Amino acid sequence: MQQILVIIGSALYLILGVIHLSFTLFSNKFDAFDNHVNHAMKGTSPVITKDTTMWQAWIGFNVSHSLGMVFIGSLYLSFAIFNSNLLEDNIFYLYWVLFFSCLYLVTAKKYWFKVPFIGIFLATICFLGALIVPA
Repeated sequence: MQQILVIIGSALYLILGVIHLSFTLFSNKFDAFDNHVNHAMKGTSPVITKDTTMWQAWIGFNVSHSLGMVFIGSLYLSFAIFNSNLLEDNIFYLYWVLFFSCLYLVTAKKYWFKVPFIGIFLATICFLGALIVPA
């Protein structure tokens, strides 16, 4: 059961990360409704540097966020499928993914919208369940 819960939780992260990356790179889903905002972001830099624009930073933050989700999902999916003994023998790995999942969950609740919050909530429940159920 532990292995199945880790697979489900990891798959949720992987799916959310791939969808987010696709939306970021191949759609306008993260553009502002107000085109003036998009234009302003493309024409100004953050205070920290003039080497980028707010738009480039926005896209970069979304890409790096997506890659983090894909990394967590693919890493723990590979653990669960190809090396489930690692998760059984060293519970640290389950606590670690649960910890990061909780951080993502708090971030999703505070800053994002309903769909990623629900997906991350379900993944977090799976990781918590994997810690609770016997291996």
